Amino acid sequence: MNIRMTETGDETYPAQAGCLFSFDGPHGALKGQGGARPLPSGGADTLESRLAGASGMIGGALPFSDRDGDCLWQAETVQPGPLALQSAGPMPGFDEIRPDPPVDDFAAAVARALRIMADGAGQPDALAKVVLSRTLALAADAPIPAELVLARLARDRSVTTFATRLPDLPGHTAPRLLVGATPELLLRKSGAQVLSHPLAGSAPRSTDSARDRAAAEGLLQSDKNRREHALVVEYILDTLAPFCTALDCPEGTALTHTGSMWHLGTRIEGRLRDAALPSILLAARLHPTPAVCGLPVRRARDLIAELEPVPRGFYAGAVGWNDAQGDGAWFVAIRCAEICGDMARLHAGAGIVPGSDPLAEAVETGAKFGALLDALGLPRAAGMTGISPD
Repeated sequence: MNIRMTETGDETYPAQAGCLFSFDGPHGALKGQGGARPLPSGGADTLESRLAGASGMIGGALPFSDRDGDCLWQAETVQPGPLALQSAGPMPGFDEIRPDPPVDDFAAAVARALRIMADGAGQPDALAKVVLSRTLALAADAPIPAELVLARLARDRSVTTFATRLPDLPGHTAPRLLVGATPELLLRKSGAQVLSHPLAGSAPRSTDSARDRAAAEGLLQSDKNRREHALVVEYILDTLAPFCTALDCPEGTALTHTGSMWHLGTRIEGRLRDAALPSILLAARLHPTPAVCGLPVRRARDLIAELEPVPRGFYAGAVGWNDAQGDGAWFVAIRCAEICGDMARLHAGAGIVPGSDPLAEAVETGAKFGALLDALGLPRAAGMTGISPD
């Protein structure tokens, strides 16, 4: 195969044929493929101008911070329908599972955020919520088969599984991918119709049916979780309102779930003033919501950069696609991992509001690692201890 290099911004990508991005879930399934034709990378403030020269289907990832460059691909061909994935085969062994930060340090960061909220209570621009995350860095004894991970994640049909290529890491020949199974729809646009389904407020599920029902009921009645959720819904309504002639939450707030977590969710439906407005521009305007950042957004983002030892990159960003008509779907990039050869980094976060308990928030992040740990053949306990089961 002949390989040419395509330059965009400060990044260089090998332009071999292959899968550039794929999505499969309740909101549709497709695979964008062909030569690696990247859209020039840049921040959110230049996205509209960069789209002017693009054509056809665009898909990929927006980073958590609008100050960072995105990673978007122009697909030569699009394959609709469920993905055919290699679902059998061995997973390598893991030589190292390193929490970053460790659980105790994460709990200390939560406690610090709570002190900042308490100290600023009642002041203008007071911090109402911040989402803090932690990671697990994994080192395997052989390349990690991303397609097998994706196939295992896809067993849960309540989520949207995704894989999108990221800029190659310097010094590494293996492709770098963002792979995950997100339960959260940031935005879906079809003509003038727009839909968002934010999730905020979570509780781990149990294999015991009675405990599982109790966890769901406890979440639904939790004042702390309902306050956290309301902040997200209000933010999305306020952000979408200038673009819409109608906007509503017809079903109110209700329980929703994945195979491992209960969530509070609210379905938001609207009608756009301009049906030609591309879905990707709406997604960039919405993102990051308080579900993954906090409120006020800018202040929360700055605190995240101060308290989290590992830059988020594309975690808690948005992944999705935008077609030639501007329609498309964009998802919150959570329950995901970066995979590059024999290395992987998993991410999980929790929303911190007044009344949060530091240890409980650490436990919540541990539960949110569960789906990826299952897919990698690792025990869920690794999400809390970070110690290899060997």
